[in-house]
Formats: sequence, C-alpha cells, structure tokens
Amino acid sequence: MGFEGENTESAACAVAHGHGAAPDVDRTLIAAFASPVAEFLLHFASDTGYRVVLVEPDLARAGVSWAARYPVTGEFGDYLDDTADVVVTDHHRPELGVVLRDALASKARWVGILGNPRHPAPHLPALARLGVPEADIARVHRPIGLNIGSRTPPEIAVATLAGLIADRNGRPGGFEF
Repeated sequence: MGFEGENTESAACAVAHGHGAAPDVDRTLIAAFASPVAEFLLHFASDTGYRVVLVEPDLARAGVSWAARYPVTGEFGDYLDDTADVVVTDHHRPELGVVLRDALASKARWVGILGNPRHPAPHLPALARLGVPEADIARVHRPIGLNIGSRTPPEIAVATLAGLIADRNGRPGGFEF
C-alpha cells in the first residue's frame, strides 16, 4: 500500500527496487595517474554509469592489470570532451602541471585534484610556471568530494564520486534535500 494519492511508483524508486532501468548517463570520468584512489574511483564510477578511463603518462606504472580492467592511455586524446570529469589522483607527480594544463585547455566539464586543503596546493605553482592564466587555474576544484572525513583510498574514492554524482544531478550533496 502506498501513500494516499500515490498510484504509481516513482521512476527513481522503481530503479532502487530493481523494477526499472537506470537513466543513461552521458559522462566520462577520467582518473589521471595510476594510484590506489584511482583504482577504486574507476571501479565505483563504472558501477554508477560513467564511462571510465585512466590517463597515465608513464604507461609502465599502469601495467597489465589496469589495462585488463579499464581503458588506459598515456594522454587525454579524444576523451576530453564536454562530458568529461577529470580527477587528478596524485598531486606529487612531476607531470602534474602538464596534465592539469591540458585538461583545463580542453572542453572538460569539471577538473579537480585530490589534496588536503590544509596543505599548500602544489598545482598552483606548477600551473603558474607553465603560464596558465589565473582564471583557468581557479577552475581546478580542490578539495574535491564530500567532506566525510575520508582517509583510505576507497573512502576518498567514495567521497569524490559522491560529490561528482551530486554535481551531475544538480544537488548540493550532504543531507540537504
């Protein structure tokens, strides 16, 4: 028995109960750099309807195990379109500035980098050295994801993906409805 006046199950409720198909998602999640967080992020993102890809400039770091599960490329190529959400998963890599510069110069919908907001942001000087305009640098989201106190790679991936899903669905995230 439903609520008074409720004759049909909502589409979202039907999907949650396994009685309907999830809506198509036209988004690509690009994880930059092979890392433990990237591994969980790509796994969870593929389960939530994203097309996923790993961009790893040093393909030896990705190895065979990554390529067996996800598309792996050394550069963004055609993946950086207006459906792309780019998450840089390692802020210690020497390629950091170049990867972010290329993402910012593209049509990517969203660009973010993992990092503790209480620590200096290494992407700022890296992008400035490459001559990236301040307005473009300001487009880089940091911190990213929902503030759930995540510490482990799977928790960081869940928080990041939850923030991206909230953004994708036009929601603020958190407990406000």
